[in-house]
This record gives sequence, structure tokens and C-alpha cells, in this order.
Amino acid sequence: MDLKSTGCPPLSKGSPNSPAAEQTSQEGRSSKIITVVFLSLLLDLLGFTLILPLLPSILDHYSQRHDAVYNSLQNLVDWFRVAVGIPLDSKFNGVLFGGLIGSLFSLLQFLSSPVMGAVSDCYGRRPLVLLSTVGVMSSYVVWVYSHNFSLFLLSRVVGGVCKGNVSLYTAMVADLRSPQARNRGMAMIGVAFSLGFTLGPILGAYLAQRAGGNGEFYQGPALLALAFSAADLLFILALLPETLHRDRQVSDMNSVVQGPGDLLNPVALFNFTAITRTDHSPSEQKMKNLKVLGVVYFTYLFLFSGLEFTLSFLTHQRFGFSSMEQGKMFFFIGVTMAIIQGGWARRIKPGHQIKTVRLALISLIPAFLLIGIAWNMLLLYSGLVLYSFAAAVVVPCLSTQVSDHGSFSQKGMVMGILRSLGALARACGPIVASSVYWLAGAETCFVIYSALFLVPLTLLAQEDKSKDD
Repeated sequence: MDLKSTGCPPLSKGSPNSPAAEQTSQEGRSSKIITVVFLSLLLDLLGFTLILPLLPSILDHYSQRHDAVYNSLQNLVDWFRVAVGIPLDSKFNGVLFGGLIGSLFSLLQFLSSPVMGAVSDCYGRRPLVLLSTVGVMSSYVVWVYSHNFSLFLLSRVVGGVCKGNVSLYTAMVADLRSPQARNRGMAMIGVAFSLGFTLGPILGAYLAQRAGGNGEFYQGPALLALAFSAADLLFILALLPETLHRDRQVSDMNSVVQGPGDLLNPVALFNFTAITRTDHSPSEQKMKNLKVLGVVYFTYLFLFSGLEFTLSFLTHQRFGFSSMEQGKMFFFIGVTMAIIQGGWARRIKPGHQIKTVRLALISLIPAFLLIGIAWNMLLLYSGLVLYSFAAAVVVPCLSTQVSDHGSFSQKGMVMGILRSLGALARACGPIVASSVYWLAGAETCFVIYSALFLVPLTLLAQEDKSKDD
């Protein structure tokens, strides 16, 4: 039928119902979601990272109060120190104790991330983000009043259980229909991490220094963390949209997880068993690729987080780095990562993520070799540039690739499981790497770990082969 004979004008590019107009509207909505997610996550991470440079001082503060819980954990740290031959040094003790608390936080993330993701598939992302933010706020309130170590530890436990924002935000980005938007969104999440972990510690150290000799020096950073979290809550209430459409929501949790322990059992998580038990299970080939990506993600973070943790040992032992010099080093890493993520990683074309991950993993081999044998600043920082490149692109690219798996009603569960595997890697990696570092020596540790990055590279090659088949 001729449109002219009906009196109806033909659809033009500017028509509200034209495909071009619909695409423009969708792109505008995606850009708004990405911007809001970026800003909200940045506020969250600024509050979260304020404590990082303060941990050694906080632990020294509680050690002088003869807290029973603190003494019990110190005995555990001392046992580990003697077992692997770490010399008695206040700097090393602070790193180990901080690592123990960090491992506890990661283990709690391992347990909570997949559950939050699955629940968000049923009730929407926004309510769970709000609930998570309120929980994190409560942990900061406890931190403000942590006059003993038990309360401080409680604040970390509450924060670890409630901090599901990252997996929920990755699920929100995974909800976007456009592959380009998903890639851009994951990269911007990476930028938020880089900026948060660069600026937050500086703010925390500055506020603690202003407290001078005040015994409650941590209260300034704790109050600022609470302020950031409160601002984030208001920002979410005002601007964060719901990205999970009602027609994609699952009405019954039993249809999400039909087997006991699917979201808590490590074997089930590596196999993404919870995904296969739903009514919208991916194809056998998709599930095979998803499992491979999960193992690659875990292996990369297990190796990377371990060497990242031992970097503080190496620079202090070999170059005599003070806390300030180490802060400058991590500032350099954060800025380099932010530049790479904001300028290049977010423009990676869909379908090129695996190629980029492979390039980054290859770069880590010379990166950690250079760091391991470095006898001057030039070699050290040459290795750190390659290290920063890999840190900037691997997790965003793998997250984008994984977000393509599962139905739209499973994105929260898929991204939650992926985040859980990463948390498990970060809980175990530092313990293993520091043991190898002190038992075998710095050079041997970094050489061995450099070679082990061939494992995720080999797994990626298998995934490519399975796609070709």
C-alpha cells in the first residue's frame, strides 16, 4: 500500500517511531545509565579506599590496647610469619595483618556476591543497590565508633557482607542491549576503580595526618567515608534507574536456584551450575565458554593479586620504600590505569575483548620479570607500566565478554558468580604468593608467577578453538 494514498507521511530519520530515532533514544539512555553508574560507584569506592593507607597505623593503635581479639589474630599472623620465614619487621607485620583482614573481606564477598546477583534478577537491580549502600553506611557508622578492635573488625565484616555494589553495577551494564554500550560501561567501571583507588587513599592519609596525635585519628576518614556513602545513597535515590525490565524479571527465587548450595559451593560456582538449573539455560557451547572464562578470570586474579600483594614487600626490602614512596608508586599505577581505561579501553570494538585480554596477559610476563629482577627505578617503573596496562583492561574486557552469556533474566546471577570467583582469588592469592616470595626469594617468585600466566593464555586459546569448532 502506498503511504501517500493513506494520508500517512513516510517514516523519516526524525520520526519518533523510526529505527534511527529509537536507536538514538536507546544510546542516550545507555549513556545516562553508564554515567550514573560511574559516578555512584566512584562515590562508593572513594569511601571504601580511605582506610587503605591507615591500616598499619590502625593496627598499631589497637595493639597498644591489648585487645583479646587483636591478640588472637596477631598470634595467627606470627605463626604464618615464622612458618614462611618472614623477618620480624613492623612494616611486614602491618602488610600481613592488613592482608589477613583483606582476605576476610574477600571471603565475605565470595559468599555474598552471587546471592545478591541472583536476588537482583528477581526483584530488580535498584532495590538491591539501595540495600547494599545502606549496609555499607552502617559499617562506616560502626567504624566511627570503633573504640576497640572487635568493633573495627565488625565494621569490616558488615562491609564485606553488604558490599555488593560492584557486582550489581556490572549486572546493570550487562542489562544494556548494545555490545558497544556494555563494553564502554565495563571500561568506565574500571575507570571508577582506578580513580577511587588513586584518590581515596590520599584523602584518607591527609585526614589522618591532620588529626595529629589524636588517639582517634581514624574518625576523620571514617566520617568522610560515611559522608561519601550518604551522598551515594541520595544520588542513587534521585538518579539511578532500574535497568531490569519487568518482562525480564524472575518472579520466583526457586526458578533461579533449584539446587542447594549452587551459589555457595565453589565447585558449583566454577561450573556456573545455578545458570544451568534455570528455565533459560544457555546452550552447551555457551556454557562451556562461560566456564572457561570463569577459570581464566579466577586464575588471572589469583596470580595478579598475589604479586600485587608482594610488591610492597619487594619495594620495601630492595629499595627501602617508605609508606609515602609506596603511595606515590600506587598513585602512578592508578593514574596510568585511568588514562588507559578512559582513553583506549572504552573504545575497544565488540568482539575484540579476548584479543585484548590475550595481549594484556602476554604483557604481564615481561612486566613481572622486570619487577622481579629490578635493581633500579627505571626497570621497576618499566615493569609497572606494563603491569598497569594489564590491570586496566583484563577485568573490564573479561566482564564484557561474560556479560554476553545467559539470558536477560540471569545477568545478575552471571555477574555475581564472576565477582564471587574474583573475590575467592583475591582471598587466596596473597597468602600463596607471599609464602612463595619468602620461601623461594623475590626473583624466583616473580619468575615462577610470570610463567604461570601462560595458564590463562592457554585456556583462552582453547576457547577460541571451541568457537571455531
